[in-house]
Amino acid sequence: MKTYRFLTTIAIGTLLLSACGVGGDSGTGAADEKALTWASTGGQFQEDEKKALQEPFTASTGTKFTNISPAEQAQVRTMVKAGKTIWDLANMSWIYAGAYCGELFEKLDDPALDRSKFPEGTTGDCFVPTYRYANIFSYNADLYPGEKPTKINDFFDTKRFPGKRVVYDYPKAGLFEAALVADGVAPEAVYPIDLDRAFKKIDTIKDSLVFAPSYGAIQQMMVDKQAGMVLTVTARTIVSAQSGAKLVPVWDFNTTDIGALVIPKGAPHKALAQQMLAFVTEPAQSIAYAKLTGTAPARPEIDLNSVGYTEEQKKYNAFLPDRGRTLEQDKQWWIDNTDALVKRWTSWKVG
Repeated sequence: MKTYRFLTTIAIGTLLLSACGVGGDSGTGAADEKALTWASTGGQFQEDEKKALQEPFTASTGTKFTNISPAEQAQVRTMVKAGKTIWDLANMSWIYAGAYCGELFEKLDDPALDRSKFPEGTTGDCFVPTYRYANIFSYNADLYPGEKPTKINDFFDTKRFPGKRVVYDYPKAGLFEAALVADGVAPEAVYPIDLDRAFKKIDTIKDSLVFAPSYGAIQQMMVDKQAGMVLTVTARTIVSAQSGAKLVPVWDFNTTDIGALVIPKGAPHKALAQQMLAFVTEPAQSIAYAKLTGTAPARPEIDLNSVGYTEEQKKYNAFLPDRGRTLEQDKQWWIDNTDALVKRWTSWKVG
């Protein structure tokens, strides 16, 4: 089943204004053979991409970058359908690239993008991982001065551990897998997800759940102590802690996932964009990006001890030894089921 058909198509004129520099950096235009237009999330994370990934590529090849934000699937659809693709690379969920591979996104065919270099189950025809992260369960130490949560089951135990639980308002944020494991399912048996069983388990804490519209909102809620527990991504956990939230990670069970740069269909510089993708996953750039963000390099042969993580980054890194059970989110299951699950999720929240 193709996903995200519900996304609204935006006006082409607005898109072209954005792509030409509104909301982005000024830079060399797409007509330049040594130029790439890069769409991403904006904020500090895009600044980290510039420093760790783009600047070294410019130094090595002379390629200039135009940076655009935000990177949205609706914009990709509009560009491709109009035959006016402007972006060369976009930092967005691999689900889009998996669902619309060859239709809205280019298949990756550069031999340098050797999929054997990456962990099993983390690649597709239109995507390879550029970094790895986890959906981390942690709690605010200030709100649990006595007994402490020690396992994923405690996220679903509001009698022993009362208080609000913050989750990102999107099904793929680790909640469904966590619900099943807390309900007694072995991690290796989580997929295919038994949605009826998962929803039944999540129902037990529905009144205590806060559905955050953004990662920034999650960060603010945890800093302001509006909730006692949170399930969120590595980088946002680190930033929340740096902003003053006394978060303690619970290393029992967490899901892991990948970040990806994808190439929209009809990208002006597909070959150069693929060279950039290969460059991004090389050890030097992977280590530099991981050091800035606290995420993990995509390629498993890179020694995490070589990254130079701060002590705070190490505290929230699910890929270090002795961090409990982890489960890589099943890419094909999410590609096939996200559309239906988002609809069910939306109805469930208001039901």
